[in-house]
Amino acid sequence: MALPHLDDYFPDWKRREEKAEAMIPIIGKLYRKNVVTYCYGRALYNQSVTDIMRTHRFVRQVAKNELSEDESYPLLCALSELDLGPSHIDVGKLTVKYMELQENGHPVPSEREYAADECSEVIGRHIKPLSKPQDIVLYGFGRIGRLLTRLLVEKTGGGDQLRLRAIVVRPGNDGDLEKRASLLRRDSVHGAFKGTIRVDNENQCIIANGNQNNLF
Repeated sequence: MALPHLDDYFPDWKRREEKAEAMIPIIGKLYRKNVVTYCYGRALYNQSVTDIMRTHRFVRQVAKNELSEDESYPLLCALSELDLGPSHIDVGKLTVKYMELQENGHPVPSEREYAADECSEVIGRHIKPLSKPQDIVLYGFGRIGRLLTRLLVEKTGGGDQLRLRAIVVRPGNDGDLEKRASLLRRDSVHGAFKGTIRVDNENQCIIANGNQNNLF
């Protein structure tokens, strides 16, 4: 991909920003169908516009290739039109491979044809990883427990796989629920929790992205 002329950097940024904004509802729609999208190993779901743009820039470091949202967006749209079963799909790698086909002079199919061929194994394959949702109980809410909580909440998907339902903790004092929620909201290494957290004191639970986690 050719770099823009100096005077074109801002319009180029705004165009890419617009594409990244348009990607978010598509990524979310796929995620609710248990189709999890990545860009060179970095998750695209639950990301902000800026996060998605940073991830595209990251490709330059690992693939030695420029990747623009202008190039990945059409392929993401093509994926959303397919009857995909539960799967993990690296949109970044698929897009770079498609770009290489174009550059090497090979006959190039449309984005939809290419996506359908690359994902043929999961098209129409609606076999869930688990026969029914599996409830998970964590013992402890220290540093490791909070990191596991984040991971399980992030991977809830459509809600029919692993679901964190309860956390066993030591008996605490008044206000401990709020303190634990605050620790979950922000980690000194991993940063802010991506989503919403609220406390239900009456039912002694923390609700993270709609996941009700009772503390016992």
